[in-house]
Amino acid sequence: MDGGGRLPRSMNAAAVPARRSLMPAAGPQLLVGERSRRWFRSSRRSAVALPLWQRLPQRIGTWLALGFLGLSIGTGFVQGGHVETMQENYGEPRHMLARLVGLGVDRVTISGISELSEIEVLIAAGIDSKTSVAFFDADEARRRLEATPLIRQATVRKLYPSEIAITLTEREPFALWQVKGDLFLIAADGTVIDKMDDGRFAHLPLVVGPDANTRAREYVALLADAGPLAPRIRAASLIAGRRWNLKLDNGMDIRLPEIAPGEAVKRLAGLESDFRLLDKDLLAIDLRQPDRVVMRLTEEGAATRAEQLKSKTKKKGGEA
Repeated sequence: MDGGGRLPRSMNAAAVPARRSLMPAAGPQLLVGERSRRWFRSSRRSAVALPLWQRLPQRIGTWLALGFLGLSIGTGFVQGGHVETMQENYGEPRHMLARLVGLGVDRVTISGISELSEIEVLIAAGIDSKTSVAFFDADEARRRLEATPLIRQATVRKLYPSEIAITLTEREPFALWQVKGDLFLIAADGTVIDKMDDGRFAHLPLVVGPDANTRAREYVALLADAGPLAPRIRAASLIAGRRWNLKLDNGMDIRLPEIAPGEAVKRLAGLESDFRLLDKDLLAIDLRQPDRVVMRLTEEGAATRAEQLKSKTKKKGGEA
């Protein structure tokens, strides 16, 4: 003990705490981890003790109110039919947004059309002022175009930002075919293109009867053989699948043979040039026999012919 009644301590012993305080960070980390665990346990106990309304995020009531208001407005908008009205006027929302950012359809290039109009192509492809390039389905437009009877093949491309290019290959209308009271537009091989519902193709040759569509080329060849008589021929009917009857613009029927009908048509053209047969009161001219021409008179022509025969008979009787 020293003079004050205190036990003397070694300087080394007193320096130990100081050395511990200068140790690496392992000691304080342990202390911090312990404090964190104590704080976590304390917070967990506090959270359990808090009422539910105190644990909800701040301003939750405001957000709920705004959400309910938005839901109410949206429900009223849908139930009131305003969505359909908006889509009818401006298109689908996605197309509207695309047009707002500059992806609307400003130009449509169409090539390869001759019989169809540009409006018909646009309608068939589903393109209008409410369409956008971004959400335009080119494959679907191609399928819709190729489903059009007059279109054999179609190519559709989107050219960003605002153009659509359409290239078409049309089926070429060759003739008209009438069967069972219906009128169809047909190709050269007899394939039905579409039902005839307008006057655009009224100038085409007309064939009538079952299977006449597959033999329309024969009728066109007969028109070529008719020469200057061709403009007066209005149609051709296939009889029993074997031969043709021609119908003229004055209603007269020309009965052609099964074999070499072109030669018979040429003979008719010669008779018309020499005797003006088509101006006579005739119902039909039968050319089925190669060595003769059989003509059938109309009722008026037959009556006139009978009167002429009577007059000739009386004259002969008087002379006798």
